[in-house]
Amino acid sequence: MSTSSGVPESWISSFCALLGHEYFAEVSEEFIEDDFNLTGLQTQVTMYKEALEMILDVEPEDDDEDEDEEEEEEENESGLGDGQERMGGRERRHHSRMASDLSVIESSAEMLYGLIHQRFICSRAGIQQMSEKYELGHFGACPRYNCEQARTLPVGLSDIPGEDTVKLFCPSCLDVYVPPNSRFQTVDGAFFGRTFGALFLLTFPEYDLTKRGSDVLSSATSRVPEDEPLLNGMYAKNIAPSLGPGHIYEPRIYGFRVSERARSGPRMQWLRDRPQDIHELDEEQLYQQHVNESEDDDDGMNVNGRAMARRRPPGNPRRRQRQNQNGSPMQMSTNGAESEL
Repeated sequence: MSTSSGVPESWISSFCALLGHEYFAEVSEEFIEDDFNLTGLQTQVTMYKEALEMILDVEPEDDDEDEDEEEEEEENESGLGDGQERMGGRERRHHSRMASDLSVIESSAEMLYGLIHQRFICSRAGIQQMSEKYELGHFGACPRYNCEQARTLPVGLSDIPGEDTVKLFCPSCLDVYVPPNSRFQTVDGAFFGRTFGALFLLTFPEYDLTKRGSDVLSSATSRVPEDEPLLNGMYAKNIAPSLGPGHIYEPRIYGFRVSERARSGPRMQWLRDRPQDIHELDEEQLYQQHVNESEDDDDGMNVNGRAMARRRPPGNPRRRQRQNQNGSPMQMSTNGAESEL
């Protein structure tokens, strides 16, 4: 393939330009050429060497080149006509073998590139490239109505190829969805993996998740202002902004709310609940309250954190036992220690 300028297009560019591959990032050749980044992939991909050569647009090496040269010399010595027939037969067999293996190599190259892509988007260069695609809305929007077209991220539910297709993760409602377009439902979810979604939010916490697709394109930036309050290390406005009151569907019949106890009532609505005061989730404040309560409970404890041991009164224990049997004020407690009535 070649571009309009006449420069041949690389295999990686042509693969990412295919219909349904809009979620993919273009992995740099420097990342692929580093053997450390490909550790363990040789056992997962058939025809690994040929697939890697196809991805990097490297001409395949002919292992039988020396043997072919020797055969050509022998054929030239034996006769030109006979050599042409033999050479033509060998070329036909060679081309037929390559044509049969080409589809297998192409499938292995797609598998290998997908597994490399899973690692690349978790690197610094790869996640930065995915950040640019996210800011432009290349990954689409959440299909949930109450999310109001919040931007999503492509994720996988498994790191093993062949188990599930790619899904869309919405940071606004913290749920995953099947892509609305069927062309994405054939893309393997392992090509994105389970790490990318959470790592992306940790790497770019300054993205304003309350901004929708049209708001991002019309405004100059989609970042949270620096003066916004933080909660548990995150911006408070970015903690599930599409959940809580006003963002949960409530079924009604003739204007009356349907009870959860009804046969057709809503179930498990608490999964989409969110406190009106988001600071109720402040882990630091909850920890301080727990520490203060534990300090109040430790008033009867000594410095080392051990309960003060109750000492046995002086005297002969047998005499005290006889006195107890005769009705003395000393009585044995449940744990064997004497206590006064």
